Formats: sequence, structure tokens, C-alpha cells
Amino acid sequence: MKAIRVHQLGGPEALVLEDIPTPTPSRGEALVKVAAAGVNFLDVYQRTGRYPLLLPFTLGMEGAGTVESLGPDTQIAGIAPGARVAWAMHLGSFAEYAVVPATKLVPVPAGIDDRSAAAAMLQGMTAHYLCETTYPVKSGETALIHAGAGGTGLLLIQMCKRRGARVLTTVSTPEKAELARGAGADEVILYTQTDFSAEARRLTDGKGVHVVYDSVGKTTFDGSLACLRPRGYLVLFGAASGAVPPVDPMVLAQKGSLFLTRPSLANYAAERGELLQRAGDVLGWIANGELKLRMEHVYPLADVAQAHRDLESRQTTGKLVLVI
Repeated sequence: MKAIRVHQLGGPEALVLEDIPTPTPSRGEALVKVAAAGVNFLDVYQRTGRYPLLLPFTLGMEGAGTVESLGPDTQIAGIAPGARVAWAMHLGSFAEYAVVPATKLVPVPAGIDDRSAAAAMLQGMTAHYLCETTYPVKSGETALIHAGAGGTGLLLIQMCKRRGARVLTTVSTPEKAELARGAGADEVILYTQTDFSAEARRLTDGKGVHVVYDSVGKTTFDGSLACLRPRGYLVLFGAASGAVPPVDPMVLAQKGSLFLTRPSLANYAAERGELLQRAGDVLGWIANGELKLRMEHVYPLADVAQAHRDLESRQTTGKLVLVI
């Protein structure tokens, strides 16, 4: 089968399309014929070594397809040969076939195609845990969402609005601002033209926001802290601009007894019941039209390096998807 392999860490050129043996599922695993896979910054972190993995490895942390076979004595409700499934947080989806623990697979509703299912899993469940669990934003509260025109940002705006929150978001261009407004953002801040922290303060009459959902990291961290109200939450869930330097906890006290957390989807979908609930909500909302996906680019598997270049340029909007 064909797969995207990484033999040495580096830039997009480290992504190599090659033929490798089709894997065989062991006990508790399923072999899935992959139809589509999502492209994420997590892949970049793994490719460059920020998140170390044993070399060589097959890239790709989410996908959708059809169960080909199950390993010995593997019995999971709804997971059987022929079933359409999706998954996230398991390596190996940039390939024609992937072996995935059966407990990580979720059924795909009939009304959702494979590309949409692959596009929704990681970013959709991330947005879900952020505003439903990490900081469950409430009606009447104000949230600031960075990178509001990105895949996660567009979904998170919609989910926060679904919960009744007022949403401020940051983007880099007027075109991205229109996308964020289309997703429901109440106020859009062009951070390339305006100090987002000062503007967030102005838009809240100097009080500050209740929560900042920050996937950018290094370049936004200080400003994110500065625009929080006392006892506000900074939810740092990514580092698109680089890692945040070490933080003296006393800074949190000085700025108003703030809360800082660095969550990960792996810890918010570790139990199968929680995984099914999050994925079920996300896929269900897409199926009934409550949640809109934006897939800006769809690439063939062989063009994965270009997908990574486009993603790292931070000029893309919505979700990038590979078709296998």
C-alpha cells in the first residue's frame, strides 16, 4: 500500500510517499481502508520533532473510511467489516490502509461523507472539549478566540455561539474577517492592524473577557493574559507561532488571579464513552445542519507536502483534507 512516511525530521520535504506492506490488525484492532484524512498542525509538530516520535513513522492523526477486517476476538458495538468509521488521535491515517484500535473508532452517520467525517474529528472534538468542558462558556459571557478563520476557530465560534456566549475573534485579513463573521463572531479584530488586547478591553468596557481560547501560542500569549478579566481563563491549546516561554505563576496573581491551562484532546477523549459523546455531538450537529464545516483545500495523498506548506503559511482558512 502507499503511505506517507517520515524517515528524518525536517520540513515538508521530509514527507515521503512510498510503498509499504499492508498491516494486519491484532487483537483489539481494526484494519480500515482509508478514504480521507485530515491535515493538522499536530502533524507539523510531529514532522519537525516538537512532538518526538520513533522514526520512521506514517503520518496522520485523523481519518475516515471503511472497516476492512477486525483483529482476533475484537468485538466493539457498531464496529464491524463494512462499517463506515472515523477516528482521531491515532497515528497512521496518511495511507491507503490504517490499523486503528477499535475503541478509537466511531460510527459515521449516513448523512455525512468521508471527507467531512475526516475533517470534523480532531478539530471538531477539540472545539467541543474546549467550550463544553475545559471552560464551559455560558450565556452572557465573552470569549476571545484566536485564529478565528482556521478550521478549529470556525467550529469553536459556532459552538460558543450555540452556548449563548458573545464571541470576539482575531484574524489577519479582511477576507478572513468575513469568514469569522459568517460563523457567528460578534466582533472581529484584525490583529495585523490593531492591538487585539487593547481592542478586547475596549469591546468589554475595560472589564476584559471571561476566557481566551489560544491556539497561536508565543506571539499571542502575553496579550491573551492582558485582556482577561480577574479570575479569567487562558486556555492555551496550540502553538502555531512557537512554544510559549516558561511562565512565573506569580504573573497570574498579579494580573487578577488568572487561570492557565494547557489541555489536550487525548485527555478529554481518553474513555470510550466520552469519545462517543464528543464525536456523536459533533457529527450529529453537522448532519442536522447546526454546525458548518469549511474545507478550503482537498489534496491527493501525493501532495501532502504542499498541504503542509499551505498550512504553515497561516494563509489558509477552514480545514485541509487529503483524499486517499
